[in-house]
Amino acid sequence: MGRVRARLKNVVITGIILCCFLFLWLVAVSKQDGQYAGLVEDRYIEMQERLQQAEQTSRQRLTDLQMLRSQFNFLVGLVTNNITGNNSSDMGEFSHIMREKGQNFSDELSSLHLPSIFTYLPHLTGHPESLKPVYKLSRNRFGASLVLGIPTIRREKVSYLTQTVSSLITGMTKEEQQMCLIIVFVAEPWDKAYAEEVGDSLKKDFSDSMASGLLEVISPPSEYYPDLDNLKLTFGDTKERVKWRTKQNLDFTFLMLYARTRGFYYVQLEDDVVAKPGYFSIMKTYADQQKNNDWILLEFSALGFIGKLFKSSQIPVIVEFFLMFHRDKPIDWLLDHFLSVKVCSPEKDKKHCQRMIMEVRKRFKPSLFQHVGTQSSLKGKTQKLKDRDFGKQAIYRAHVNPSALVYTNIKAYQKYLCKKAYIGEDIFWGLTPVKGDHFEIQFDVAVELESFLFRSGNEQHKEDKFMDTNVEVYVEGTPEDTYKKVGEFDADGIANGTIPPQTGKVKKLRLKVQRDLENWVVLSEIHIVERKES
Repeated sequence: MGRVRARLKNVVITGIILCCFLFLWLVAVSKQDGQYAGLVEDRYIEMQERLQQAEQTSRQRLTDLQMLRSQFNFLVGLVTNNITGNNSSDMGEFSHIMREKGQNFSDELSSLHLPSIFTYLPHLTGHPESLKPVYKLSRNRFGASLVLGIPTIRREKVSYLTQTVSSLITGMTKEEQQMCLIIVFVAEPWDKAYAEEVGDSLKKDFSDSMASGLLEVISPPSEYYPDLDNLKLTFGDTKERVKWRTKQNLDFTFLMLYARTRGFYYVQLEDDVVAKPGYFSIMKTYADQQKNNDWILLEFSALGFIGKLFKSSQIPVIVEFFLMFHRDKPIDWLLDHFLSVKVCSPEKDKKHCQRMIMEVRKRFKPSLFQHVGTQSSLKGKTQKLKDRDFGKQAIYRAHVNPSALVYTNIKAYQKYLCKKAYIGEDIFWGLTPVKGDHFEIQFDVAVELESFLFRSGNEQHKEDKFMDTNVEVYVEGTPEDTYKKVGEFDADGIANGTIPPQTGKVKKLRLKVQRDLENWVVLSEIHIVERKES
């Protein structure tokens, strides 16, 4: 006992010493005129991301435990019914055995349990292996910013998969590829050889992406699917179509559940699309910049289930809804119903419902993905769907800029406010500026800047550009309102430049008009880049 106390005393003393050391270190750091502020902020953000990943993993483990418990309860119920029907004395013996193992049998049977995947797919009970890929080619990348899911099947005439994967990979920078995970889901559960063939082909064509962990291939086991030949026919669909859409619902739910722990956002795609270069940063920035976190779905294509972005944390609820009605309707209909159930009131009219849905289902334009296939995954069906918004010039582009207060004395037109342009939510559209007008960005904390980009005008309003307008900075520690010119807008309405390291920490950055302009002005892109720690 004395040894234990001595050890505890040593631990306490050691802890006190460490705390004192930490306190002194923090005091020393605080005296360094904030030079470590950026580093601390970076570490804080990194810890936040790790915490989110840990929470996702924790939720996955909880789900696994719930699955095991559901299977156990189901099996106990079967055993109980069987024993009760054959011999009541055996029931007492069975209960006695359960009590000996530390289980309260009667409480277990009468307690409340949440629905699980076994509620909607009861044939999986007792077969946990049916919830794991039967084929997997993976480097097990976790913690991605975006996970792209691509379901694919064997097509009779032509495959678009290689073209799709190539478009996605080449459309990203090397840095973006490190933050992404592409999962190809071979939805041919009764043909493992084909899944292996797809995996071998992709490994050959995209060896670097496979080796780095960017690309992986999985295929589900056939046991995951119920009997698809005994489905109720609805909406006048043929048996073949009902079977196809039901299987597709189950394909998507397997893929979404598998992908949800691998990254922060999940994006559903198809195997016959091409992506617009730069799509990754546009999607991530658009998602990160949403000022209202109540959104459920962000859409980057107008077609079907292409380019649908979800928060990974919301996937379990969405998938449960899909599973609940997987036999009844196509998945795009189910998604519409899910959103309606979430936000629409039966006491309001359809217009109110649509407005509420638009608050949680947001559409980015122009589209980032184009459908290129003509051979549908439904046998014998040809479709020539094209997204008319794809290829159009974006009217604005979003970037993650330093936190700041943004204001201007140029009168904004309607809802096109300066703050929206800065956070990448919309354009700034102002009435005709005059000499001396300004557009000012005041950073919350003075920052060392590396570069800036201001793009005025857009495809719809090409003449609404800033002309004869300077880019100026106010450096912390200099006399008040002493601005230094660092750039100006060119004939194309673009101001793009770098800021020398010796400039110092910038507190304000502004655009100042040097003469009366003839047109209104549009700011369609603002990108302020902080200097990284060397």
